[in-house]
Amino acid sequence: MSRASADGVAKALGEASHDVRRVELDDSIAERLKAGKFDVVFPIVHGAFGEDGALQGLLELLAMAYVGSDVLASAMAMNKPIARVVFANAGLPIARGVALEKENDALGAAKRARREVGAALVVKPGSSGSAIGVARFEADASDEDVARGVADAWALDDVALCESFVKGREVTCSVIDVPHVEARAPRVLAATEIASPKDAFYTYQARYAAGRSAHTCPAKLGALEARVHEIALGAHRALGCRDLSRADFVVTETEVVLLEVNTLPGMTATSLYPEAASAAGLAFPALCDALVRNAHARGARRRNAALPLP
Repeated sequence: MSRASADGVAKALGEASHDVRRVELDDSIAERLKAGKFDVVFPIVHGAFGEDGALQGLLELLAMAYVGSDVLASAMAMNKPIARVVFANAGLPIARGVALEKENDALGAAKRARREVGAALVVKPGSSGSAIGVARFEADASDEDVARGVADAWALDDVALCESFVKGREVTCSVIDVPHVEARAPRVLAATEIASPKDAFYTYQARYAAGRSAHTCPAKLGALEARVHEIALGAHRALGCRDLSRADFVVTETEVVLLEVNTLPGMTATSLYPEAASAAGLAFPALCDALVRNAHARGARRRNAALPLP
């Protein structure tokens, strides 16, 4: 997935007349970044080490300008239990949930989650993306089935997040935040509804396999459209995101429930963020160009001069 997004971004930046060089995220990345003398880095690595603040921390140590959210916002968005606290403190609507620390008794943890959250649950790793390790359980599922879902989440992370299973339409909404380029406040792009008829929900396979999902952009949300836009922008600001983000929701007939925020959304041919930008009249090369120019104008993180010891 990360390489597919990198292919898309590299092609788009090339079309926008940028000189692009790709660098793999491996144990020699620091040396290659220092040797490359790059003006801007466009991190397009999804998941652990690329989207969770680790790569961003390295770029700040190297005093390099880069696209996307900083260390703190990236880390908070990736850590779903922490993000839930931030969203709740900002007054944003989230599902009931409980974070289960890894232990030996998955069945006991599953029973506790059902007591505290409800019989119908969504279970996911505390820090993961692309729906990896996510399982949904209806109210009639057995405790043993839910326990297996908890154990699977623990196999990927030390925390399993269990949230109330809210039935509704799967919707996503993107934010573009490039003040150095456009000289204006963050802009909310049209929301997109996602249908995955071959899958129980928007799974990993539905996200990245061609033809596995159908997108409607702009989504037909009626009176709830403005609420989706408001929450997407509120989540972007609450986490302190910059440049770009994409918020995921479940939308029922009467309410909007915020699930999570992606600070480095997918940039493939089937990805939602470029699709929403295109619907707003911003072609993919122009989008990537704006993000890079904005990061270049912002520059590397400011460093204060060291004070001598008294």
